[in-house]
Amino acid sequence: MLKRPSYCLLLSALAVFSCTKTTPPAGTANGGRSEKLGSHLQYANPFMGTGPLNDPKDMGYTTPPDWRGAWAGLVFPGSSLPNAMVQLSPITEFHTGAGFDYEDSVIVAFAHTNKGHWNLCHLPVLPVTGAANAKGDYSSRFAKKTETASPGYYGVTLQDYGVQVELTSTLRAGFHRYRFAQPDNRSIVFKLAQSNERVSNWAMEKVGDAAVQGFQETGRQTVFFYGMLSEPMQNLDVRGPGTKDGLAVLHLTNGGKKPVELRVGISFVSIENAKQNLAQEIGSRSFEQVRRAAADTWETMLARVDVKGGTPKQKEMFYSCLYRSFLWPALRSDLNGEYRDTKGNVVKADFNYYTEPSLWDTYRNKDVLMSMLAPEASTDVIKSLHDVGKKTGFIPTFFHGDHGAAFIAGAYQRGLTNFDVQDVYRLLLRNANVEGGTRPHIQEYIQKGYIATEEAPNPQVETKGKAGVSKTLEYAFDDYAVAQLAKILKDTANYRTLMARSKNYRNVFDSGTNFMRGRLANGQWVKNFNPEYPYYEYMYREANAWQVSFFAPHDMPGLVKLYGGPQAFEAKLDSLFTVPWNPSYIARNVSGFIGQYCHGNQPDHETPFSYYFIDKPEKSQRRLDEIMERFYGMGKNQLGYSGMDDAGEMSAWYVFSSTGLYPFSAADARYIVSVPVFDEVQWHMPGGKTLTVKHTGTGRNLRSIQVNGTANQGYFVPYALFRDGGEVAVITQ
Repeated sequence: MLKRPSYCLLLSALAVFSCTKTTPPAGTANGGRSEKLGSHLQYANPFMGTGPLNDPKDMGYTTPPDWRGAWAGLVFPGSSLPNAMVQLSPITEFHTGAGFDYEDSVIVAFAHTNKGHWNLCHLPVLPVTGAANAKGDYSSRFAKKTETASPGYYGVTLQDYGVQVELTSTLRAGFHRYRFAQPDNRSIVFKLAQSNERVSNWAMEKVGDAAVQGFQETGRQTVFFYGMLSEPMQNLDVRGPGTKDGLAVLHLTNGGKKPVELRVGISFVSIENAKQNLAQEIGSRSFEQVRRAAADTWETMLARVDVKGGTPKQKEMFYSCLYRSFLWPALRSDLNGEYRDTKGNVVKADFNYYTEPSLWDTYRNKDVLMSMLAPEASTDVIKSLHDVGKKTGFIPTFFHGDHGAAFIAGAYQRGLTNFDVQDVYRLLLRNANVEGGTRPHIQEYIQKGYIATEEAPNPQVETKGKAGVSKTLEYAFDDYAVAQLAKILKDTANYRTLMARSKNYRNVFDSGTNFMRGRLANGQWVKNFNPEYPYYEYMYREANAWQVSFFAPHDMPGLVKLYGGPQAFEAKLDSLFTVPWNPSYIARNVSGFIGQYCHGNQPDHETPFSYYFIDKPEKSQRRLDEIMERFYGMGKNQLGYSGMDDAGEMSAWYVFSSTGLYPFSAADARYIVSVPVFDEVQWHMPGGKTLTVKHTGTGRNLRSIQVNGTANQGYFVPYALFRDGGEVAVITQ
């Protein structure tokens, strides 16, 4: 029997939705795409975002010679269901952000977990013929013309081994189909010593003529698996079990002429659960049945938004982005309800447990989109965050800020109320007030009204610091978000306190330079100040002063006033888009510029809408159209993004912006109206209602907005239109 691993702190997690609808199975390959799909599925391209971003005109600078390339989208093209545990995809290089880059020509494995940035790449396998290659490893070249993908399916031919590979999947199981060109010397290599996380231990054993099981342990989690073959194996050769250089080679018997099918169930709890997941989700179903079910699931999901008009590229981009918006967070509980909690204990619950969302990125739009179109899964995400909070004392966040607050407050206002809101609110108050939890330096923030910066004599991109300016701005917004729950729950005292704190963004605004600027503990401004220079964590988080100085989505009228009124604000905003980027300022995940505006990273993604707050929506629209045209579908193959998709945030930005409704403040249940790129958009909501957005007119300058035939006051419309159905007419000239 296998020696069971020790358990370290594990990731939190959550679950998924099931859909039923009939659509034709994927057909022939065409430029890497699978055609003859359902009416919406045909537009969704899993390769979108995999393209390289290395043209200096697109990047804003020339990439250094030691860089493998730009970040680009950092997405995976393989098979997954919405928010699934198994995301089965090719790996072209381990320990890279994506694990896969479109321009690569060698596949090293097919891994069973991914993410959408900093992919996980657990349980990598590769079908081979013969022994290791001349380099002493197992890998194969492949031709792009043999590579094809559609949601829930991936296929490619391994040139060096003569193996046609097809992949599909369920929520917790992967299905491989291999067609070997030769009947002898066939093997399947399990590279269990490798993943994008550091592997600390692994094991694998044969448990029948056609079955294997094992685990892969990393510093944060352990993935268990149970695999079944469609034919008996000859033997299993485990080389260096548990070591960093070991691997396991499953040898097939000679003379096999039928396609070899490998079904793999996984679990983050146990081998027994992995086996049960496999038996119940795939069982005896054929590859084509599983593939069709995956296509049906995605067709149902994508059909929740119908678009009419637009160019073919805009339709492809829209549905590719909609698809990309529903891959993370990922399911972590098994069919029997068990999961490993944040303490590493096995727990059983009546909800699906998910990983924590990539909140610094996705709270802005993607988590909003998920709460609208997948409310049950989003509710389970909140319950999963709550589960972590009950066991740690704090609602968790991701990377920076406390943006679970905006996600939860906004979701509650959109009707997601099936969770213990009182206790979640209690924990969010702890986040906002107690040191040592989700908000670093919170006591300094409360006492001073800002988080101080220490003066650095010669700061560089990677100079260490507290990112005090970014934290102050984000905490102010987070305070506003928690205040909205306080208001709903009639906690007047905390509402007043938090709303007062939500104005703290003003404390890092330097009226002498009209920038959000680092401030010393004594209240003076940082002297060594260059607003164009980007930092990872000194003063700002992955940004420069230009890119954070328009962030107050909860109080834009106050921000306009801070700048000196509409005219001064407009001039400053104009300069954001016209002051040229200095090509000698290189920060690897800051790319894709219009002037100083950076679309390749998240901190200023709300900024193009800012002209609305000085009654100049036409100026916002010109920038929105430019961003959608320039920074999506980039490069030679038109498959690039201007930066990391960051688990769907970049994609969701396009989904909302292209349809003319954007959640400017995720903590509020309202949407700013812009001009859609489509003639008509129909949102078919899970509750059965439909909201239709129509563009009337030939121009792109917004003239008026009508809601259900009546002139709308202002530029925002409420979420109630999605809930109750209706029509928004966007009239242009």
